[in-house]
Amino acid sequence: MNNYYDVVVVGAGPSAIFLAYELIAKNSNKKVLLIEQGKRVENRYCPIEKTGECVHCKPMCNITCGFSGAGAFSDGKLSLYNKEDDDIHVGGILHEYIGVEKTKELINYTDKIYLKFGADKKLEGTGYKNEVKKIYEKAKKENITLINIPIRHLGTEKSHEIYHRIQEYLLKNGIDIMFDTVVRDLIVENNIVKGVKIESSAQYIENKDNCKEIYATCVVLAVGRKGANWLVDMCDKYNIQTEAGTVDIGIRYELPDDVMKDINKYMYEGKFIGRVGKYKDKVRTFCQNPSGFVSTEVYDDNITLVNGHSYKEKKSTNTNLAILVSHNFNYPFNKPIDYGRNIAKNLNELGAGKIVVQRLGDIYRGKRTWKDELDKNTVVPTLKNVEAGDLTFAIGYRTMTNILEFIQSMDKIVEGFGAPDNLLYGPEIKFYSNKVKINNEFQTSVDNLYSIGDGGGITRGLMMASCSGVQMARILEEKS
Repeated sequence: MNNYYDVVVVGAGPSAIFLAYELIAKNSNKKVLLIEQGKRVENRYCPIEKTGECVHCKPMCNITCGFSGAGAFSDGKLSLYNKEDDDIHVGGILHEYIGVEKTKELINYTDKIYLKFGADKKLEGTGYKNEVKKIYEKAKKENITLINIPIRHLGTEKSHEIYHRIQEYLLKNGIDIMFDTVVRDLIVENNIVKGVKIESSAQYIENKDNCKEIYATCVVLAVGRKGANWLVDMCDKYNIQTEAGTVDIGIRYELPDDVMKDINKYMYEGKFIGRVGKYKDKVRTFCQNPSGFVSTEVYDDNITLVNGHSYKEKKSTNTNLAILVSHNFNYPFNKPIDYGRNIAKNLNELGAGKIVVQRLGDIYRGKRTWKDELDKNTVVPTLKNVEAGDLTFAIGYRTMTNILEFIQSMDKIVEGFGAPDNLLYGPEIKFYSNKVKINNEFQTSVDNLYSIGDGGGITRGLMMASCSGVQMARILEEKS
């Protein structure tokens, strides 16, 4: 392995992958290195299916770390857009930097790459216009907006296959990738990035600080949500300009497929956004998984969060989705990630390291859920390694009030959405912040240091992260 590169990319999630792919497509002569703290995609698997409980994989969680990032264990939804739309409604704020039309062009281009590597040609959410309109009108009466856009569903198991093909393509075409390697620090001199300091993931976990230096003409931060906390540390250390971003805090909601049958059939994923109740905070559904499974993921310091996915072949009888409340803090508080992590730590302690689950009806009755009650519940949890308990001990009053009021409003749109046996798992938290200040070329306040993808706050989700990587590659080539 060389110790000098034209481009060093921190992370090997979708934004990094598509940066590398596009440089190959442009016949670039740049020497490129991707540094990933997890494993090759074919070596990533979650032991929980065999062990029945999270074993806290060492040195890094296989769900959140590794080639393709957390995307390899998501249900693999690629959110597109409607041709008549004059805005980009989901996926972050990439369009605010490069414009709506350019973003649409990138989505089209990136979608074709996914198809090239084996994505399902079928698009969800493109038919049933009249049926969707009726649901839209019902939602509107409750001050909730329904966003319906075409979705290409990869499926969790198919995502592995697709990203494995892309991984091998990058390696075959001269992209260097270091696996099981942590970027402990940046090398910055006179506000110019010069490279990175690396060590093996095993040494990092053991805190041995046995670093090697790799130098580069430019460094691209593509750390994803898993690296958001590390990114905050780097920004503090090198005075990289940021602004307090949004932290989304909420729960994973599980209910019967029968309740969600129309949403699942007509749209596959309904994206509902509202400002209901007394606080009028933004509350939204996210990552809906028809016939899916609730899952866990482990972050730094063994913080365990809940998530969900769905397969192409393997099916349950439940639908799960996130209900997230957006938190935007003002002066003097500017540590949204710490706020979210503290909630997660408290819930993890309440659940003895496990995800806490509670029946909706028990929350209304002001009581915790007990295991024997969960065992008899009509909605059978798809995540088995859970602790029946009380989410309200750790999730703040305002956040929980927002979630409950949103569920009540959704019950008027989708009958049965607020049934008492439906399950709330916690915590589900999306670490997008702090948002790194970048210009239209994605450069930070440190020269030759760039930031793309979810970790820096510019994108949310597979498609937009991938698009930001393509655009980053084009920018680097134009600068050559």
